[in-house]
Amino acid sequence: MLARILDGDRLEVSTDGVEALAAIKAGKTVWVDLERQTAEADQLLTALDIHPLTVEDVWSQRSQPKIDDYPNYLYVIIHGVGGAKREKLELVEIDVVIGPNWLLTHDRDGLVSDDVGTELDHSPRLLQKGPAWLAHAIFDRAVDRYLPVIDQLDSEIDKLENDVIERAGTPRGRGVLERILGFKRLLQVMRRMSIHQREILLKLSRGEYEEIPKDALPFYRDVYDHFLRVGDIAEGYRDLVTSALDAYLSVQSNRMNEVMKTLTLMSTVMLPLTFIAGVYGMNFDHMPELHWLFGYPFALAIMAGVALGIILWFRHKGWMGPDARDRSAKRKRAETKRPDTKS
Repeated sequence: MLARILDGDRLEVSTDGVEALAAIKAGKTVWVDLERQTAEADQLLTALDIHPLTVEDVWSQRSQPKIDDYPNYLYVIIHGVGGAKREKLELVEIDVVIGPNWLLTHDRDGLVSDDVGTELDHSPRLLQKGPAWLAHAIFDRAVDRYLPVIDQLDSEIDKLENDVIERAGTPRGRGVLERILGFKRLLQVMRRMSIHQREILLKLSRGEYEEIPKDALPFYRDVYDHFLRVGDIAEGYRDLVTSALDAYLSVQSNRMNEVMKTLTLMSTVMLPLTFIAGVYGMNFDHMPELHWLFGYPFALAIMAGVALGIILWFRHKGWMGPDARDRSAKRKRAETKRPDTKS
């Protein structure tokens, strides 16, 4: 553990739990960061009359934020974010116990406690104002950790949308689909967590707890507003990813339709040729063209003429060719704009 003790205007740092407890009982303002579970840390929690359920929650990992109000302290669990790698959100639990003149935190990865501790080492102003103000600094930095992740998601989702257009319906499209589903899971986790955490920050900003002084409430409301904005942006990203999934399926379906259309046109061209070849493949003695000198070129000429006629007809209708889609679209627009002559 690491204890920062405010002695007048001077900040003292100690790793001794007994010294931290003595300072708390002497009425000094103390911040103790419980880095890991030790016998000394458990003794400090017991001496401060921390409920066993709170102790259990402090040392365990919870998937959801929570807030508990006890007679002598306020216990809050929030989640910061370490990053988003491979469409997976790295949530980090931060436990905050706010007492009358002391603050206990358990930040397993030092996500925000290291930054706040560095600030206190330069100036003990936050600790002089009281534990609630120090808790606000921790909450504020935990919320600010979401902003770089949001920016990262923004650029990755933009790239995802471009990949959907380029790769959907191709052999490379499978990886795009996996990324879409990964983003959906990531944003679902963020949404589920943010709903609970938003409610907790809202309660803290309303002044429902005596551990939060009235003059600190506007600052807590500011943290709530920041996190509310993060939640709204994440909700918008969920809609974008859902739209990307719909676009992926639509592009894949369109490309499949193009393949089926090509195969159908080829089959349509080959069908009459197969019929002609089948007719002249019959070995009857009284077929006039069977022993004709020009019978074979005549049959090939008929096949070529029929195939060419079908292809020209398809191009005329706009069903094939490099600009088949444009011509077909223009034809449909012209038919739509054609005035109705029926009386």
